Amino acid sequence: MAESILIVDDEPAILSSVSKILEDEGYQVTLAKSGAEALKLMAADPPDLVLLDIWMPELDGLETLKRAKAQAPRLQIMMMSGHGSIETAVKAIRLGAYDYIEKPLSLDNVTLRVRHALDQRRLEEENLTLRTKVERRFELVGTSPAMQKLRQLIATAGPTTGRVLIAGENGTGKELVARAIHVQSPRRDRPFVAVNCAAIPETLIESELLGHERGAFTGATGQKRGQFEQADGGTLFLDEIGDMSLSTQAKVLRVLQEQQFTRVGGNKLIKVDVRVIAASNKNLLKEIEKGNFREDLFYRLNVLPIEVPPLRERREDIPLLVTHFLHSHAEEQGLKVKEVAPAALAALQHYDWPGNIRELRNLVERLMIMVPGPVIEASDILGFLQGRPAASGAAPASSGLAWQAYDSLKDARNAFERDYISRKLLEHNWNVSRTAEDLKLERSHLHRKIKLLNIPLRPES
Repeated sequence: MAESILIVDDEPAILSSVSKILEDEGYQVTLAKSGAEALKLMAADPPDLVLLDIWMPELDGLETLKRAKAQAPRLQIMMMSGHGSIETAVKAIRLGAYDYIEKPLSLDNVTLRVRHALDQRRLEEENLTLRTKVERRFELVGTSPAMQKLRQLIATAGPTTGRVLIAGENGTGKELVARAIHVQSPRRDRPFVAVNCAAIPETLIESELLGHERGAFTGATGQKRGQFEQADGGTLFLDEIGDMSLSTQAKVLRVLQEQQFTRVGGNKLIKVDVRVIAASNKNLLKEIEKGNFREDLFYRLNVLPIEVPPLRERREDIPLLVTHFLHSHAEEQGLKVKEVAPAALAALQHYDWPGNIRELRNLVERLMIMVPGPVIEASDILGFLQGRPAASGAAPASSGLAWQAYDSLKDARNAFERDYISRKLLEHNWNVSRTAEDLKLERSHLHRKIKLLNIPLRPES
């Protein structure tokens, strides 16, 4: 579809000459003889670009520009004037004009400037689309009480300058929380730099964080800016900081205290303004007792503590998360969004998710690819969950039951029965009669078990 251009000028000769040359270039051109007429056309069908004369009777170009930007801030507007001055051009740009062309118009210059303006508009649209996709990817999904509490903590921590220490199991979304804090902070337009401390070899982590000079060590063929420098003015997220060695912890502590450092192999002091958010899946207080983590660093980082709940503590969010992942994977892979049968959702809600949200996201992606039909059934879910290997010292991961989690035999037995009956109900599509027959129980006895163990029932299919 041809890009649309609105030309606004009270001189018929300008309207005629400029419209002809732009139509020859393949653009769809609309004309307006006044600012008031232009504003009506813009409101009805916003064009891709506006060429707007400044000197017009009644409503002049600058006032038209001001009103147009108020109703459509992202509208691309190029001003034209035969009586211009530097002051007028500066005022137009401040009011939001993209460019300023002086009359008499050179038609070659007009076509060139129009092409540049439309290229810039396309680039901004692409950037907006990419930014929207990124924000959706890092969106915190869920309405459970645990998530509401987490959002309140993020809203409290975000606008401050305080350091944040995020605790939580692997896969719970600690980086998403860190990004959400950054987005709600005054540093939102500055860099967010994430470093996984567990993924970087000990011999390289100092260079990764602080940078190095050329020749600082074998293989250092050039100067490198470290993550602290790259995050200057913004936020540095140190993930899995509990895996950082004591010697590196000492260097990080010094940077936090002084907000300056020298690169590896250098002697020049580099000052930075960085907000540090750290995260760990380990209990850092226990690591301090073991001598694996510095107490002074812990208290430097733990100004604003936040704990991210595991997925098993927010099962009511699983349907929302599944829908979110279905749509995001469908968009990324060019697939049609599949439906999830109620019994399949129930299976997902009964599983304990040792890998948390990361495990759920990966499973949804696998189901989107592997399930041939338009609907993901309970049998598809059960096949994947039952195929999980058992963890050391625990029951099979499909059951999500670990003996260490229970204080008494009664608690463990109830948990096992709840999980076992739930899976049998799932196998029989929540038909209580068939499930009771399979379990060799009276139907009334099974109903009492379901009520006693607080097993949620789904409609029979």
